Amino acid sequence: MVRSMTGFGRAEVRGDTVVVSVEARSVNHRHLDVAIRLPRALAALEMDARRAIGGRLERGRIDVTVQVTTAAGQPTQRVVADAGLAREYVARAGALAAELAGSGVGGEIPLAWVLERPGVVRIEDAETVDAEISWATLEQALGRALDELVERRSAEGERLAHELRSLHGELGTIVETMAVRAPIGARRREERLRERIVSLLGGAAVDEARILTEAAVWADKADIAEELTRLRAHLAELALVLDKGGPVGRALDFLLQELGREVNTVASKADDLELSQAALAGKGVLEKMREQVQNLE
Repeated sequence: MVRSMTGFGRAEVRGDTVVVSVEARSVNHRHLDVAIRLPRALAALEMDARRAIGGRLERGRIDVTVQVTTAAGQPTQRVVADAGLAREYVARAGALAAELAGSGVGGEIPLAWVLERPGVVRIEDAETVDAEISWATLEQALGRALDELVERRSAEGERLAHELRSLHGELGTIVETMAVRAPIGARRREERLRERIVSLLGGAAVDEARILTEAAVWADKADIAEELTRLRAHLAELALVLDKGGPVGRALDFLLQELGREVNTVASKADDLELSQAALAGKGVLEKMREQVQNLE
């Protein structure tokens, strides 16, 4: 199944005293780029989480946020005040004020000043969080969130694949139009060459062999048979890749580059209006396909 790189998943696992919630979002990216935001209590599990994500996804920018709350809805962190350290700050500040008496420095020490001193107030994780959360708990919540994320990426991928198959058929029709126009263009070139030579020679005899030689040289330079063969081959491979499914974004991107190269060559060789228009139409279809492929894993 073809998958998009855009999706969202959320899950939560309830324990006896805590609830672990996981949100996973993904957007387009050339490679797999994972950003995880974990509570401090779960920081040691980050590498395990990264391995779990890497085992499920191939490409995309993945943002994973993990939150932990108590089952009763209480915060999983607590504010701790160090009264001893606060008294030390006050004592040192009072001593300094006494030493500087008469210099204009003094006054009472406000509580706000004490609270702003480093270490006086700090945040700690609740003991129940550290005690209960294990990798098994986080893995379960993360796995469920990734399940939903992958499901949504797959649904979006199928819609993109359907659009790509439609554009593939459109491009195939354009290639066959090129194949039909190519010999017509060659005959027109020969006719134009003949008309020019006759016009230049006036009533003089025309060397038919010379005309055929020049026409053959011109036709060889403008021949697009090889380009058409490669275009058909790349289109066949593209269809196989879409049917195969899985992480196909890089393979499709490469095939579109090759298709674009061949269409550009046809456009540069074309001196027939209809053939030039077909090449331009092919470029337009390829650009639409590139826009879709950029979203695929």
